[in-house]
Amino acid sequence: MITFDRHPDNYRHWRLSVDGPVATLTLAVDEDGGLVPGYQLKLNSYDLGVDIELHDALQRIRFEHPTVRTVVITSGLEKMFCAGANIYMLGTSSHGWKVNFCKFTNETRNSIEDSSRYSGIRFLAACNGTTAGGGYELALACDEIFLIDDRSSAVSLPEVPLLGVLPGTGGLTRLTDKRKVRHDLADVFCTNPDGVRGRRAKDWRLVDEVVPRNSFDEKVKKRARELAADSRRPEQAEGIILPPLARKIDDLGYHYRHVDVTLDATLGCATLTVSAPDNNMADTLKTIHEEGANWWPLAMARELDDAILMLRANNEDIGTILLKTRGDIDNVLRVDAILAEQQEDWLVREVIGMLRRTLARLDVSSRSLFALVEEGSCFAGTLYELALAADRIYMLDIAEEDGNPPHIALSPMNFGAYVAVNSMSRLARRFYEEETVLNVLKQQVAEKIGAIEAEEKGLVTFIPDDIDWEEEIRLLIEERASLSPDALTGLEANLRFGGRETAETKIFGRLSAWQNWIFNRPNAVGEKGALKLFGSGTKAEFDKRRV
Repeated sequence: MITFDRHPDNYRHWRLSVDGPVATLTLAVDEDGGLVPGYQLKLNSYDLGVDIELHDALQRIRFEHPTVRTVVITSGLEKMFCAGANIYMLGTSSHGWKVNFCKFTNETRNSIEDSSRYSGIRFLAACNGTTAGGGYELALACDEIFLIDDRSSAVSLPEVPLLGVLPGTGGLTRLTDKRKVRHDLADVFCTNPDGVRGRRAKDWRLVDEVVPRNSFDEKVKKRARELAADSRRPEQAEGIILPPLARKIDDLGYHYRHVDVTLDATLGCATLTVSAPDNNMADTLKTIHEEGANWWPLAMARELDDAILMLRANNEDIGTILLKTRGDIDNVLRVDAILAEQQEDWLVREVIGMLRRTLARLDVSSRSLFALVEEGSCFAGTLYELALAADRIYMLDIAEEDGNPPHIALSPMNFGAYVAVNSMSRLARRFYEEETVLNVLKQQVAEKIGAIEAEEKGLVTFIPDDIDWEEEIRLLIEERASLSPDALTGLEANLRFGGRETAETKIFGRLSAWQNWIFNRPNAVGEKGALKLFGSGTKAEFDKRRV
């Protein structure tokens, strides 16, 4: 079983050091530290385990080191920044593993850009050696790239000429959309296995600075301090400790304090339930900082993020996730009011960022998502975002004399705090940015909305009554299980991100389409494919037909 718990004391591949406003993440991969047996991580190449550590380190910087304003990412190896994803790992992995590996790596890169955009943490890639494939993609996620000028170190995306695949973590999109590399130069760059170095790398916008070896460290430090000066992060603040998650794993699923996942292998379905905070929640900045990682929105977000990853990595046969909530709707609204009022505080801002990234991870899950608004539900504000991320929302329509009618409620947090990967709020995405509709909904913030009104306003999909509820949900699950998972993955990914495109939607869309196709083609993974034969001394034999 793959888990995502890590701590700096136990890192095998990264070193985290902090010097005032600058943190340095040094990649020095343990060759024998692969997540699964069967390959060595030579030349600072990485697998999922290396990236799990990077994800953890970024979280530590966000929450445990609030005065860090710039992060320098560099290498502990001589003349080698990073050779990218380990080829032997990819060559021996299942198709699903390869795609999920690329997805998680992508999400980590996106989180770097998210922290730069919203939190003011600047990232500087100090490429002190050869920077290839996924190593260059990591650099591309940073705000600036410094490349050492030693007549040998180059940046490259050699996946096409060497492996018969594509850069899988957003490389092509970041070249064009982010760094504005001309498409003809990008074509030359991506078909040249040796890459580009020196002055040409800067002239082509592949890097920001090319620095001689004798002044490289000094100029990196100087630029890191300059970037830190423009950050909105606090100059003085006490961080909070992120303790290990209290997670229980058994045959029924994954169980946390605020999140619970139960598995039904027969139906290929998981039920993910998020609980509201209790009445004794922190309500001032002082008590919020005292609670730290135990503050409900942060604790819940960490648990939800872990649950999504656990399902993705360990439960491939679970195709449908039922999203539920339980608890007091007023408590959720009170927390949202605090989030909205105190968002300029560094900790509150980082918690909002954690929630935003976690919800985005749910958005790009290759699972069917259905929200069930039942008796005892609390789909309000932040928790209503779970429903908005779903492919459909079912809300129970029941009379008061027959039970406890559920309600939903909006909060200020539904109107831009948690933008999806297409840079729109989920409400704006739902209604295709129709200002008239959104303005009406803004007038109903904190109002409890019943089933009939929720359906009329387009806030839910269907409202079965208590007689039909169980039968409709049963048929929903069975129908979904009868359809092609491949077709559903394509369908859901297309429908969830209608409207405008962003670099992130392009990256995930192309990952789903290109990599799902190319990773299955014999030119890449067949017996004579480039990915299978890499390093063997035998040249790949390509089927020359264009499809």
